Amino acid sequence: MNHAELVAYCLAKPGAVADEPWEGDLVAKVGGKIFAFLGSGGLGVKCGRDADEAAELRLRFPDSVSRSAYIGQHGWNRVELDGAIDDDELRELVDASYDAIVAKLPKRLRPAADPG
Repeated sequence: MNHAELVAYCLAKPGAVADEPWEGDLVAKVGGKIFAFLGSGGLGVKCGRDADEAAELRLRFPDSVSRSAYIGQHGWNRVELDGAIDDDELRELVDASYDAIVAKLPKRLRPAADPG
């Protein structure tokens, strides 16, 4: 999966919108909250409730996954799109990050459930 395909996947999620809160750093948001950092050709996603849970992915892919700057202690990892993580797992990481953020949104900000 290349970066453009990853961006398209993120933005196809229900209620997802693109934003650029920092010049040159694209993010995907739902309900006003970031669920994926898409700048610099990589991916930043929520990978657990805290740094300990997020560490599992870093241990599995030490050359491709690192703790996100500033927010790594809150369970965010930076994933390089270098082919080490297959497309299905990348989609699963995005899905899990999206689901974690949606779950914390007030009900009025959550996207409508997909009827299908």
